[in-house]
Amino acid sequence: MTDRYKIIGRYIKDLSSETKDTETYIFVKDRILKYQLNININTKQLKDKLIEVNTIMKLEDKEEAKKKSYFEMTYTSIVKISEDVKDKQELEKIILCDVQSKITPNLEKSFLDMLHNSGYPNMKFEKKLDFEQLYKQRIN
Repeated sequence: MTDRYKIIGRYIKDLSSETKDTETYIFVKDRILKYQLNININTKQLKDKLIEVNTIMKLEDKEEAKKKSYFEMTYTSIVKISEDVKDKQELEKIILCDVQSKITPNLEKSFLDMLHNSGYPNMKFEKKLDFEQLYKQRIN
């Protein structure tokens, strides 16, 4: 256990890839690089300083297009928080920054595997997910 937390389990809670038909697939294949990645993090208090942390990634077309595909994954981490952590801001940093930074390699690989297996083998993240920077932007 780090001084403040330990990830005691992680798994893919939900995985969804939706492409209606072949015409949609062909259309999306030319547009997918314009899709936007959105990340949302929510938590659920369990018991005895255990927290379920759900990291939800969605890749979607924000423009008005008749043909769209939809990709979403919920990656769940079960986190045991140290008894020493009392401050709300410290807990927030653990959940939004520290845990996310630790799971990022698995998170990215799982999401990209889904995209590749959905017929988009050339998809990759142009920039690495930087939860440390996102957290700093959030608190400023």
